[in-house]
Amino acid sequence: MNNFPAPDFPSPNFLPAPVALGENETDAKAPQELEAILAEHVWEHLTANDASIAASTCFRYLKRGGYLRIAVPDGLHPDPDYIEQVRVGGSGSGADDHKVLYTHQTLSAVFEKAGFRVQLYEYFDQAGKFHFHDWSPQDGMIRRSRRFDSRNADGNPHYTSIVLDAIKDA
Repeated sequence: MNNFPAPDFPSPNFLPAPVALGENETDAKAPQELEAILAEHVWEHLTANDASIAASTCFRYLKRGGYLRIAVPDGLHPDPDYIEQVRVGGSGSGADDHKVLYTHQTLSAVFEKAGFRVQLYEYFDQAGKFHFHDWSPQDGMIRRSRRFDSRNADGNPHYTSIVLDAIKDA
């Protein structure tokens, strides 16, 4: 697999998560060399144990001040049809391989345990309220998000993700 640099990224210092995680060792960077890693709809395909290992691995590869931008399906989305599509073993494309359905709390905990500080950008809370904090697509484009997913063209959050940055503080 050779998709470095990742599409839509302005800097060659971005590395797709599978390479950073060692999928292709010849392309892998040295520890503490990366400024940013993008993983859109990756973590839900990892077991809880593998997710923890992957978070720690990303922490090791990021420079101080670097970040990992993550997006996963939102387990607190209030629409039952959405949940059916994205749940573990769900009916949506790729959901047959989902291992975990995260909430903003459970996903944050994975990265906090690895040493990251978490900045949440998009998520539903337990009451079904959608939270949005502005984020820059130039810092890592998430297509399956409130702003950029075409299923949300009417202004309602029909298809969203939990979007966060896991930051390795300086």
